[in-house]
Amino acid sequence: MMLLERMLRASALLGGLGLAGCAASPPAVVAPPVASKTADAAPTPDGIYKVGNPYQIEGNWYYPAEDYGYKQEGVASWYGQDFHGKRTANGEKYDMNDITAAHPTLPLPSVVKVTNLDNGRVLDVRINDRGPYHSSRIIDVSRRAAQLLGFYEVGTARVRVEIEAAASMELKSLALKAHPPEMPKIAAAPRAIVAEAALAPVVATGSEIKQSSQPLTPLTVPAPIPVPVVVPPKKTAALPPPPKTPARAVPSAGANSGIFVQAGAFSDIANAKRLEAQLKTFGQVLLLPVVINNTALYRVRLGPLDDDATAESLVSRVKSLGYDDAQIVRY
Repeated sequence: MMLLERMLRASALLGGLGLAGCAASPPAVVAPPVASKTADAAPTPDGIYKVGNPYQIEGNWYYPAEDYGYKQEGVASWYGQDFHGKRTANGEKYDMNDITAAHPTLPLPSVVKVTNLDNGRVLDVRINDRGPYHSSRIIDVSRRAAQLLGFYEVGTARVRVEIEAAASMELKSLALKAHPPEMPKIAAAPRAIVAEAALAPVVATGSEIKQSSQPLTPLTVPAPIPVPVVVPPKKTAALPPPPKTPARAVPSAGANSGIFVQAGAFSDIANAKRLEAQLKTFGQVLLLPVVINNTALYRVRLGPLDDDATAESLVSRVKSLGYDDAQIVRY
């Protein structure tokens, strides 16, 4: 949370500096030659976490993804009054005076560092909308962000956009806690109605079976032929039984030997599946049912992992999402 608090304090400072230029037209650029990094990082109460499915705009395909290594250079533009007050792609209300932006594929919300390559100004911006869809543009920032980056008057600028992975994952955690995704509902299978019906008695005649209204004739079954019992000879010496080997716990199916990170254990399978879906971006996730003290639990684990360093890094990332019970387990 320290990163969010630092960015929020910086955002409030820059917001206060901008009040002096609101009365003039066009607004004055208040950012220094090398602007301090800032972003209104806290998502609004109605904003949800969203990645989305591939989509097509004007013949071009876009593929949203959680790309925490994203870095690209291109052209930035800005949008303002025409969209002010309208809903963004993740449900927030767009405010052209906030430090936000639209991006075609990055997660909503996420944080990116935008560097104006023409003047060296740097700004952290929160992505909460989709766009732009112009072939040469890679990001569409709010009016306020364009002022701070120094290209409000010219309209576009050459920029470098780099995702801030830690801040973006923290925003994801906050948004998922505020608006947990719903688990899909499975409809119950239809039940057939079985009616009782009386059947006519049957009589076996040769190899055929025919229906008959006549009563059945009792059949005479011959007595079974007795089978002689063979008593084996007595053994002169009994061999001692083999020594018992103590039972050893065997991991559940799918949990190969190695190092794992256990993110949590739940008595409700719906909660376990929700965490399983959330952790799939980190690697292979296992959902392991166990019974402890007559109570069914569902363990959610990442792995198997190659070494302790990878496991410790994953534990830190899982804990950053709010799962403080994450720990390393070994087989």
